[in-house]
Amino acid sequence: MRFVDEAIIQVTAGKGGNGCMSFHREKFVPKGGPDGGDGGQGGSVWLEADESLNTMIDYRYTRRFRADNGEGGRGKNCTGADGDDLILKVPVGTTVIDEDSGEILGDLSSAGERLLVAQGGRRGLGNVHFKSSVNQAPRKTIPGEVGESRNLRLELKLLADVGLLGMPNAGKSTLIRAVSAARPKVADYPFTTLVPNLGVVRIEAHRSFVMADIPGLIAGASEGAGLGIRFLKHLTRTRVLLHVLDVMPVDQGDPAEAFAAIDAELARFSPVLASQERWLVLNKMDLVPADEREALKARLLEAIDWQGPVFCISAATGEGTRALAEALMRHIDALREREREEPEFRQAEQERQQRMQQEARDRIQSLAEQRKRGAEAADDEEGDEEDWDDDEDGPEVIYVRD
Repeated sequence: MRFVDEAIIQVTAGKGGNGCMSFHREKFVPKGGPDGGDGGQGGSVWLEADESLNTMIDYRYTRRFRADNGEGGRGKNCTGADGDDLILKVPVGTTVIDEDSGEILGDLSSAGERLLVAQGGRRGLGNVHFKSSVNQAPRKTIPGEVGESRNLRLELKLLADVGLLGMPNAGKSTLIRAVSAARPKVADYPFTTLVPNLGVVRIEAHRSFVMADIPGLIAGASEGAGLGIRFLKHLTRTRVLLHVLDVMPVDQGDPAEAFAAIDAELARFSPVLASQERWLVLNKMDLVPADEREALKARLLEAIDWQGPVFCISAATGEGTRALAEALMRHIDALREREREEPEFRQAEQERQQRMQQEARDRIQSLAEQRKRGAEAADDEEGDEEDWDDDEDGPEVIYVRD
């Protein structure tokens, strides 16, 4: 199934049913009086988080959704039927944004959570509501109100505890295969991973965490190079980042330079994300002779001036991956316990994630506008060249209808 993490849709709530103008008609009951019933309530539009979904592909081609209208009222004080609500299923982790105003309407972060995005129109009133001692045969009704209509942008951000980032072919997909049941594509060429992948890392029966693997980054990604930065937003919900570094690159490149390039791209994308807790994972250590590993590790850490946690692994053979997974589990358990015991820490974490997500949204929007301006400039230059090639001195052709 194709992975789609953004969609723009239009939702329209149902119109309320009109009130009815009717008068009671019955044998031997003269001047029965008004008995027009009210209309039905218009159906509303809801979004509901569904854990069985992991993509926005359902909204890629069908983009307009409308709830049912309420039925009109009838005589004999009969109220019209309410319109059925429309419930749209979206993946867990969907952020809902009003496309016109930019307002964030909500964040569906747990299965079964619902968000009202378009309120149905209110029911109209029948003429029975307007009878009085001075107006015993009212001919006034109130029509049903039109339901709300909105253009929505749905953004999916995968929910994970740990996020992997690094250069293409650094071994991120191999690592997630080694510690979880996920089976992303693995090959000996760069850009094998084209979409994010999730894997559940189980340490014990009731202890596990989720790991997210995104496509590799390259220098210039913040300006659109390679697969660009569009998938970096999926790391804004993580607790810990694992920077996977290939110590024996196929192209004989310098691992320190690769680290610096990713670090710079991360800072350009989101300063808050760049400041998030990050662990360094030195991968492919099995290719380094055992007696040279400590020296290589020391030189590399000195070159990048690294002060955080470091793990030496070989994702291909599984060496060191168990210790890494257990250390991550202990750290995540501690973070979860702290969030339960300290409401201030939990609130600060939520605010930090919101800032990261806003920075990611702004950066992606800025890059999209930059590309649009570049495309328009290219079209203008092409148009100028076509005008320059026109032969103004050529023969004039006049078409005459017979």
